Amino acid sequence: MERYKPALKPKPNGKTGGDYFPSRSLEFIDSGCTLLNCILGGGWILGRPVNIVGDRSVGKTLCAIEACANFSRQYPTGNIEYREAEAAFDIPYAETVGLPAKKVNFGSEGIDTLWDTIDQIFDDSQRYVTQAKKSGKPGLYITDSLDALTSKEEKERDRSKGTYGTAKPKALSELFRVLVRDFRQTRTCYMVISQIRDKIGATFGAKYTRAGGKALDFYSNQTLYLSHLGTIVKTVGGIKRTTGVRIRAKCTKNKVGPSFGECEFILRYGYGIDDLMANVDWLEAVGRLNEIDVKKDQVAKFLAKSEKLEDDEYRALVKQASVVVTKAWQQVGADFKPRHSKYA
Repeated sequence: MERYKPALKPKPNGKTGGDYFPSRSLEFIDSGCTLLNCILGGGWILGRPVNIVGDRSVGKTLCAIEACANFSRQYPTGNIEYREAEAAFDIPYAETVGLPAKKVNFGSEGIDTLWDTIDQIFDDSQRYVTQAKKSGKPGLYITDSLDALTSKEEKERDRSKGTYGTAKPKALSELFRVLVRDFRQTRTCYMVISQIRDKIGATFGAKYTRAGGKALDFYSNQTLYLSHLGTIVKTVGGIKRTTGVRIRAKCTKNKVGPSFGECEFILRYGYGIDDLMANVDWLEAVGRLNEIDVKKDQVAKFLAKSEKLEDDEYRALVKQASVVVTKAWQQVGADFKPRHSKYA
C-alpha cells in the first residue's frame, strides 16, 4: 500500500501530490501559511471551486490577497481576476500585504467596476473561461463577496411584493453546472468569499451557514471556515494598540485531503498571516520545538529576536521553520493513516 503523503508546501511550479491522490499531478497555490497549506491538502487547488467563509474581520479578503500574491509568484504569466462587490477594497493597503495590483484585473473600470448581481458574475465568468481556453494560462478568479451580490430578478422586483429569495441560489447553481468543467480545463482556482450567517432554528448540527443555497456545499472542493479567537495587543512607549487578531481555520470540506483539519494563526495588520509565529506555536503544541533548536521557555525571546532580523534573514528563518513543520505534519499524518488496505 502506498504510504500517505500529507500536505506539502507547493513547489515553485505549484505542483504537489495532494493528500488523497499522491500519484496525481495536482497544482496548488500557496496560501501564505504553512499550516493552512497542510489542512487544505497542499494549498488552494487549481482547477476547482473553493470557498472561504467567516464573520467580519477574520481575514477572508486577506486570504484572497495572499492567494493573489503567491499565484503571481508561482505563475508569473497567469491571469488574476478579482470581482470586488462590497465597494470596500483599499488597493494601497492591499499592496502592503502583497497584492500585485498591476497584475490583477478588477474589471473594465478597474476597482470602480460595479459588480451588483450574480448574473453579472455568471456572464463575466463565461467570458473569463472563453479567454482562458485561448490563452492556455492558469488563473485565479475571486468573487468578494457572494453576500454583496443580488440577482437581476431581485433588483428589478417591486419592493412591495414578497419574495422567497431563490433567484441567487438558482443562478449560482447554474453557474457551477455550466462552468465547473471549464474551471478544471483552464486550471482556474475559482474562489468565492462568503459571510457567515446564523442558521435560524438549528437545534443540533451546524449552527452557522452562508448565503447562496446548496450549490457551494456541493461544488466547492475546499471549504474553509474562519473564526475570531481574540486580539493581539502590543505596547510601545506606554501606548497599547491592537496589532492583529488570532484566527482559527477549519477546513470543513476537502476533496484533496482529509476534511475537518484545523489550525490557528495570527493576522498582523499591515503584514498578513504570521507564518513564523503559527509554525512556532504549533511545534510547541506538539512538543517538537527542539527541531528548530528552541526551548519551551525561550519562545518569546526567539520571536522577539526574529523581529530584529533583516528581511532576507527573516524570510530564511520562516522558510526553515516551514520545512520543519511540513515534515512534522507528514509524520503526524502518517501515524493516523490506516495500517492496512481494505482492498489489495
